[in-house]
Amino acid sequence: MKVLIVNASDLKGGAARAAYRLHLALLSEGVDSHILAQSKAGSDFRVHSLQSKKQALFNKFRPVLDSIPTRMYESRSLFSSSWVPSSSFVNFINDFNPDIVHLHWINDGMIKIEDLAKIKAPIVWSLHDMWPFTGGCHYDDNCDAFKNKCGNCIILNSNKQKDLSRKVFNRKAKTYSKIKKLNIIGLSKWLEKCAKDSALFNDKKIHNLPNPINSAVFKPSNKLESRLLWGLPKEKKLILFGAVGATSDERKGFAELSKALRIIDKSNIEFVIFGASEPVNPPDLGCKTHYVGNLHDDISLVTLYSAVDVMIVPSIQENLSNAIMESMACGRPLVSFNIGGNSDLIEHKVNGYLAKPFDTSDLANGIKWVLENENYSLLCKNARLKIKTEFDEKIVGKNYVKLYKKILNTNE
Repeated sequence: MKVLIVNASDLKGGAARAAYRLHLALLSEGVDSHILAQSKAGSDFRVHSLQSKKQALFNKFRPVLDSIPTRMYESRSLFSSSWVPSSSFVNFINDFNPDIVHLHWINDGMIKIEDLAKIKAPIVWSLHDMWPFTGGCHYDDNCDAFKNKCGNCIILNSNKQKDLSRKVFNRKAKTYSKIKKLNIIGLSKWLEKCAKDSALFNDKKIHNLPNPINSAVFKPSNKLESRLLWGLPKEKKLILFGAVGATSDERKGFAELSKALRIIDKSNIEFVIFGASEPVNPPDLGCKTHYVGNLHDDISLVTLYSAVDVMIVPSIQENLSNAIMESMACGRPLVSFNIGGNSDLIEHKVNGYLAKPFDTSDLANGIKWVLENENYSLLCKNARLKIKTEFDEKIVGKNYVKLYKKILNTNE
């Protein structure tokens, strides 16, 4: 079986990391797995990109070109029109002749919406955010307009029904109706339900399968040695927060976390942030804060997770967080709001704490509950056990292979 995973990048970003982990899991199951990326950073020969000088130069401008329609609006978060011609990518896909084309995050101008209907092989599409079934936003800020036809888009700050979101929505509806074999994967139960409730996907085959993780790589490391490696204090309680754009992306909940930190006693606490460099005027969190910047390799992540006592993921909307999964695999309990896909991973007061959305007092309660828990070591064991038994690549990889075989053996 030959599978072609399609993602804007092979390594950069959460979706890329998840897609590449699936690629490795499929290889371990004997699948002939390959990746097509608009931007290639790694050296894996199974990762393909269009390498001519002309194409490589054009690919660099694709994200800029794709953002042009959005500039007519005062967009408050990421919005993709996906209008840039992509025949070169689609021609590669069809010439490669895979049994399954597995789409992941195909934005940044990688694939034009209308060109999806030109792909000949059956399509599986993993939802890393809400974009595939919205009028262009990647997270809808709970407006739920995707259940109808979009328009009056709050992300675009638009008050017009026939705005860019309605136009993109209609383009998707027309294109999806032409695709014969389209299977949708909600990586979290939340996104699975959103897809089923959406006007664009409610007649499609929708499944719930998570991202895989290699729990032999993401595993607990010695806490003291990890702290020495990162130059962190030996005796303090350490709280970790991190994501791509950790402090700048409002959806990541840094403002909510800051409010929660004001409530708790921080006399024996220090704070660690990854995914962001220290700003010129750093916020006063009431305790010493360590900014470790962007991390690009698994070993750095493993040692950082192992160095801390608890990780906080206070996102306002969240799919299936890589950071939660990675931290739990390293035996660290989590605190988050009970939203999105967080409850797929975190079991309340078993391996972490699910706070009431968006109650910063309860978020503070969760932090205190974990740090002061008499059975803290059991929380750590339960966190790792959850990942090993439900999300390890050996388990998840087999489930993807089963789905591919089912699609190839039926008319789905």
